[in-house]
Amino acid sequence: MVHSFLIHTVCPIATLASGESRILYSRVFGPEESVLTADELNSEERRLLQREKLAVVARKVRTAVSLSREAAGRVMVEVVLGEELVALQEADSGVLRLRDGDPFLGEKSALWLGVQSLGFVLVCEAHENLMLAEGTLRNLTRNCLEQLRMLGPGSEVLLKSDRIDVLLDRMLPHGQLLFLNHRFANSLEKEVTAYMAK
Repeated sequence: MVHSFLIHTVCPIATLASGESRILYSRVFGPEESVLTADELNSEERRLLQREKLAVVARKVRTAVSLSREAAGRVMVEVVLGEELVALQEADSGVLRLRDGDPFLGEKSALWLGVQSLGFVLVCEAHENLMLAEGTLRNLTRNCLEQLRMLGPGSEVLLKSDRIDVLLDRMLPHGQLLFLNHRFANSLEKEVTAYMAK
């Protein structure tokens, strides 16, 4: 099962401190986890705790993307609108193992893709099929880039959260990874394209 999905920045932004990352979109699947009982935390404190846990994952992924790009000696080149597939093919990718308690209860795996200045992250249970999760992450990322034009100038991810929710509802229903055959994948693509055209 997928625990959460994140889209965040992986390149420096003038308004953030060095090494920080801004979460542009996040969604957590399943029940909220908390070490403390519900009586000890109100809903606002639980939301802030969940937000901080996701920020920890975003910082770890930002560091991993930076290290990957430095090791490969890549220089980031801006992509022209319409070349989203090229950017996805050249994306940095990896997996992070999140230990128990750092930041979630139980061990998790974080699969990430660094596409230009954006990081796409899928946090899964440790026993999850990583090949299936990677395929799902690439499919989600491709749809986000193509349908929502996230790499274009002035792209406001925050204003497109409802469309990202629709993508997640179709491709990750209730956080479950789907085995897709070509016919079902094409059907999903048509459904998503029809919705995005509205």
